[in-house]
Amino acid sequence: MTYTPSTTAGLAVDPYTSPARAGRIASPSGQLRRVMPLMRKYEVAHLTPSLEIRETTRVAPALPAFEDAFAAFGRGAILRGENGPIAIEDVLPGDPVVTSLGTQTLLWRGIMAIVPDAKDMRAHMGAMTRITTDAMGYGRPAHDLVLGPAARVLHRSPAARVLTGQDAVLVPARDFIDGSQLIALRPVAAVNCYQLGFARHCCVNVNGVDVETLHPGPAHMLGLRGDMYDLFVDMFPHIKTLGDFGGLVAPRLRLEDLELVTAA
Repeated sequence: MTYTPSTTAGLAVDPYTSPARAGRIASPSGQLRRVMPLMRKYEVAHLTPSLEIRETTRVAPALPAFEDAFAAFGRGAILRGENGPIAIEDVLPGDPVVTSLGTQTLLWRGIMAIVPDAKDMRAHMGAMTRITTDAMGYGRPAHDLVLGPAARVLHRSPAARVLTGQDAVLVPARDFIDGSQLIALRPVAAVNCYQLGFARHCCVNVNGVDVETLHPGPAHMLGLRGDMYDLFVDMFPHIKTLGDFGGLVAPRLRLEDLELVTAA
């Protein structure tokens, strides 16, 4: 396997490149003109068919579909590699990783910077979630774990079976924030978030907590059309269409949905 970085590889110091939101505003002449959406940089590494690692940095809109595909794991999360523990920042496409579906080869890794107090950013995108030791049960996590704003964890509850027919569902980690054992962290400087993509959607155990890997969800729920949809698909060179992601390893729900059933 060879490693081939592009000339643009590496995350810029300022991940945001435009301060404006999408929409239309009036120009001095009174004519409406289109305003470019807020843009940011996304770092992508993928495994090519010839088993090369190729890295690129893409500039794309800071839209929910794009950001949510990158912002899952914080630096320092420890995965189970085939040859032992490995930190999220050290894993590369081509590495074998132990997942909920057995050992799979990592095909894609994405990196995005979380910037505190960035203009026009969705509020929750500026915060990470710290899960303190044993907060979700003994050894879950074994050591403090920091997850990104789009991370979902595998959560088992009787309410999950009532709503979905399955014992476990994927719930946003930030839904569990209680200010005590699960804490919202707002970085004082830009920090990287990571996401991992495999041939099949799955969970990986990080620090003792099962966290889902890359899956953008159903195409019709992304809110993307035309060139924007094509740009989004282009972020994932290891697939041809969004259908190649296959099905979800477990249903996705919000914690409030489960609590409504529990309270009933």
